[in-house]
Amino acid sequence: PSGSLHLLFLLFFIFSVDLCSVAPHPVNFSRTFYGIMFDAGSTGTRIHIYKFIQKDPVELPVLDNEMYHAVKPGLSAYADIPEVGGETIRQLLKVAKKMIPKEQWIQTPVVLKATAGLRLLPQEKAKALLNEVKEIFDDSPFFVPNNSVTIMNGTNEGVLAWVTVNFLTGHLYAKTRKTVGILDLGGGSTQITFLPRLKKTVLTAPADYIAKINMFNNTFELYTHSYLGNGLIAARLATLGALGADGLDWKVFRSSCLPKKFREDWSFGGLTYKVSGIPDGFAGYKLCYQEVMRVVKGIVHQPFEIKGSSIFYAFSYYYDRAVESGLIDESRGGTVEVRDFKKRAKEVCNKMTKYRPISPFLCMDMTYITCLLKEGFGFKDSTVLQLTKKVNNVETSWALGATFDHFHKLNIH
Repeated sequence: PSGSLHLLFLLFFIFSVDLCSVAPHPVNFSRTFYGIMFDAGSTGTRIHIYKFIQKDPVELPVLDNEMYHAVKPGLSAYADIPEVGGETIRQLLKVAKKMIPKEQWIQTPVVLKATAGLRLLPQEKAKALLNEVKEIFDDSPFFVPNNSVTIMNGTNEGVLAWVTVNFLTGHLYAKTRKTVGILDLGGGSTQITFLPRLKKTVLTAPADYIAKINMFNNTFELYTHSYLGNGLIAARLATLGALGADGLDWKVFRSSCLPKKFREDWSFGGLTYKVSGIPDGFAGYKLCYQEVMRVVKGIVHQPFEIKGSSIFYAFSYYYDRAVESGLIDESRGGTVEVRDFKKRAKEVCNKMTKYRPISPFLCMDMTYITCLLKEGFGFKDSTVLQLTKKVNNVETSWALGATFDHFHKLNIH
């Protein structure tokens, strides 16, 4: 079935109404309504504005479209100046005001969920940022539900991204319960979520890696985990030995993953680090792989059935780095095998000067992705990854799943 049809089913469960109590409507009844979901990530803040249409009270509403806008850096960069961070939210709300008709504002829910960037901050700094956002929401003309501004836990982040992708691909309607797994690589954390086919996968997983979700009168038992500190940018810091380090004013963090002559001040999460290559040493894939291995080995759990032939959709930084290194086309996405990341990582690392204008970190990032997929999760070289930014013109992120969860509690536990 088409994307609209999938979303027709989806929205039936979100907005299930007691049809006996619906008053008769004129034949030309049509209602449009909206939802606003903010994704406050570690490297940027994104607003998703969803537009739903209900053409007939007895029929099901449809997701008409998604409008999307992003700003950088993320809220965590404003840890010491929360009111300036709040200003970025105010600017994004202006986008929502332009997109949503004025008469709809009062009934359009606005929700912000923060991810790893805020999870990594000291609690009082994160709280100050969230309070600032809540005040801005309260000043806005939109409907502010209870718990409208929160830090989302990693389990929900993985599960809701899985819900989004499997709705958009139509996999949740097949009687076979065939679904696709998701791999999400953010700046601060990385998520893996899939529906295990083998009982042994559930039995051999750590207890908190199994989450249940109620949908369509079905309970799905998912393997899901979010690794805080294993997002792409946090992994750079860990590889450099800079995560949680002191003496940032004078320490220089060196790596064989960086071009030899590279030296720069680099900022993340409100802190600035001096990073450099090893001018009189060696650089390249093998040495880099040994460095990033420390960030992955023994930290990332290998699910029992991961070596099987499940299809995984990979997005966020997996997609961005595949585009930058020339593995896929930016507008179309595409399928790659794990070995393609490995092959391209070797090429980028062994020809750093060629790729330096794209990003001095491209070797480190591509090597980390390769190591995470192979040594971390245990994927085979031949595992196929579907790299995608959108499905049926809707972003592959947890935001649609979270909007769904907001309207119709999925009871993730």
